[in-house]
Amino acid sequence: MDLSFVLQLLLGGLVVGVIYALVAMGLSLIFGVLEIVNFAHGEFYMLGAMAAFFLSSGVGLGYWPTILLVTLGAACVGYVLYEALLGSLQGEGFERSILLTLGLSMVLQNGAVYLFTTTPRMISNSLSYSNVTIGGLRISEPRLYALGLGLAAFTALFLVLHRTRIGKAMRGVSQNRDAALMVGIDPRAVARLAVVIGIGLSGLAGAALAPVYAVHPVMGFAFVFKAFAIIIIGGLGNVSGAAITAIGLGLVESLIGGFLPLVMVDALAFIGMIVILLFKPHGLFGRGVRV
Repeated sequence: MDLSFVLQLLLGGLVVGVIYALVAMGLSLIFGVLEIVNFAHGEFYMLGAMAAFFLSSGVGLGYWPTILLVTLGAACVGYVLYEALLGSLQGEGFERSILLTLGLSMVLQNGAVYLFTTTPRMISNSLSYSNVTIGGLRISEPRLYALGLGLAAFTALFLVLHRTRIGKAMRGVSQNRDAALMVGIDPRAVARLAVVIGIGLSGLAGAALAPVYAVHPVMGFAFVFKAFAIIIIGGLGNVSGAAITAIGLGLVESLIGGFLPLVMVDALAFIGMIVILLFKPHGLFGRGVRV
């Protein structure tokens, strides 16, 4: 077995795992604070990728301005989404939230198909053909930037949740909404911020991955179900658990894809989810405390 080949697979898996983590962390944060399963989360990842494609290829913006604009735009969409839909779903029943967010997912996906067709698109710029060699391992610049963005976002979110007052407020609301309200925390403001951050992370993931893979309107559908498997394995509502599980899944998928048929890769997350639910229903890192 060629060690350099294995290391190359691990490096590629780390990049994919970090992108998984961006989507899964946002999904887990929204569930942890609002107790709402957002089935439309994958479509915001898709919209982020589509927006990055048109800003880069259509408008001609550079990589970093595109990343910044898409992330800020996704955060603004998160604010509107909370005010228009998710805010009214809190306390209205788990089933209602599933039906409404699933309906929103279908509207966004089919609307994108109608406007842009299902033709895959690739961002082509100077970065697409630039590679960086690190210790004998080669990685494209877009993948390297995606890895750096993902790690920076995870670090920033961890510091916000564990080192700031608003982060402590989020954790308080996720653990006991009524008790948080009694000590002066506004659950609605905290929930709104959680949705803004969660959708912003999803948009960032789409923009970061757009220069790496083909962009098309149905790319978010399968992605969100894999993200659900990740947060179930890591522990529902546990943001750190979701990040660790996502990176681990990306590494394992890359290794399996390098040695075994690719058809086994997509099933891996769901096989792991079934096994974890059988033996540890709260997930690997679930201890009854979210966020």
